[in-house]
Amino acid sequence: MKKTLAVLAAALMLLVLIPGCVESGGAPPTGEVLNVYNWGEYIANGDDGSLDVNREFTRRTGIKVNYTTYATNEEMYAKLTNGAADYDVIFPSDYMIEKLISDNMLEKLEFSNIPNYEHIGGDYKDLPFDPANEYSVPYMWGIVGVFYNKSMVDEEDIRGRSWDILWNEKYAGRILMFDNPKDAFGIALKKLGYHQDSVNPDEYHEAYELLALQKPLVQAYVMDQIFDKMANGEAAAAPYYAGDFRIMAEENEDIGFYIPKEGSNFFVDSACVVKDSKHKKAAEMYINFLNDPDIALANSEYICYSTPNTAAYDMLDDEIKNNPFYYPGRDVLDNCDMFRDPPREIYELQNDLWRQLKI
Repeated sequence: MKKTLAVLAAALMLLVLIPGCVESGGAPPTGEVLNVYNWGEYIANGDDGSLDVNREFTRRTGIKVNYTTYATNEEMYAKLTNGAADYDVIFPSDYMIEKLISDNMLEKLEFSNIPNYEHIGGDYKDLPFDPANEYSVPYMWGIVGVFYNKSMVDEEDIRGRSWDILWNEKYAGRILMFDNPKDAFGIALKKLGYHQDSVNPDEYHEAYELLALQKPLVQAYVMDQIFDKMANGEAAAAPYYAGDFRIMAEENEDIGFYIPKEGSNFFVDSACVVKDSKHKKAAEMYINFLNDPDIALANSEYICYSTPNTAAYDMLDDEIKNNPFYYPGRDVLDNCDMFRDPPREIYELQNDLWRQLKI
């Protein structure tokens, strides 16, 4: 599907005259620079015949995009709070949006500057982290599941489609686990039959004991390192985001995936404008641009995550629209939890237990 964008990308390349000059048919430079801070590998960038989305925004508006990336919500939050950089547009996940709103770190959006908001589906509005739809515009969504290597894992061990595979002693030294407390504790809580967003300290202590039981089996606690480890056949099983299945399967045809029967995490990443942004209108123009159906389609096809943009969804190949990994049915979604910003005492307990686990 990325190849479907190749002709468009090639045409845009032909528009270039000489470095530093306006591209043919493009807007003249405004001198304005928009600072965008997003997850790594989370936008179409011109690779593999895809559209270079940020370049196209500059071509249309004359506004330059200074684009940098982060690996976790917590890394992004730390950058914002320590004043290390001046950002305009960020893409936090649900619970982090709730926290940023509570901390008065986001601007309310002027939706007259974001008419493409009309393309966002109703299932992605009025969500708990922004119930009045004032601060955020959904960008991508997905579910966490289990990746496994078919050549290393016995079919009988994954037939039940459970989180149990990550605690199976048969695969000791070949299991990967999330290297962040929220996802790791969320999985353990679900395996125990609890809500991932529990505020019960006793349930967190039970989850800690379960993670401690798993620890001797874990080869490594990882985030993006999972791509190399699974592609190279270094691990048998690992939890990660469903949107990355296509990438991993292309690297290693033995990679399989499933959403555990106990349920999982349903997440929504959204575009927001940072408080006191010096380029608020340009930031809203950028968010509107991202929700142009063709641009939303280009991003979803390239990064392989699920789009909340209904017009972009309608243009997807049926193979993707009908794939239960990317667009699962209501029965699956109803069994999933969305993380919330926890009370301070739970946040501190979770992090204290995580530090004990990692020592």
